[in-house]
Amino acid sequence: MEYIKNFDDWNVKKQSLNNSLAKLPYFKEREIWWLSIGVNIGYEEDGKHKDFLRPVLIMKKFNQNMFLGIPLSTKIKSNPYYIVITAQERTVSAMISQLRVFSSKRLLTRLGKLEKQYYVEIQRNVQRFFVLPPSPKRKSRA
Repeated sequence: MEYIKNFDDWNVKKQSLNNSLAKLPYFKEREIWWLSIGVNIGYEEDGKHKDFLRPVLIMKKFNQNMFLGIPLSTKIKSNPYYIVITAQERTVSAMISQLRVFSSKRLLTRLGKLEKQYYVEIQRNVQRFFVLPPSPKRKSRA
């Protein structure tokens, strides 16, 4: 059965989140939150249910409005971009290939804080995959 993406309902929810005057929640790095991640394009990870939710690990807090987050999944894959960890007494995958910037307006409910050992492991993997090599040296035009 083909999965039909509900862009229309997500658009209504997204507008509501954007226009919300609710106080932004306080959050920290290493925390896991339910996020209204939405309906996305192609193979980008989607949220589920009426609020389009997915658990997300906060990797880097930029300010009270923005952070770098990694969606979590209960699907365990043999894939270098899926880092298997234990979070909230469940075995889950941190999908580092889905790493992205989120607005804190998407935060719904705090689920807990990831143990430091798993957080450090994810950090190492993110650095391994996303650190760009140095630019090649250019020949000078003398």
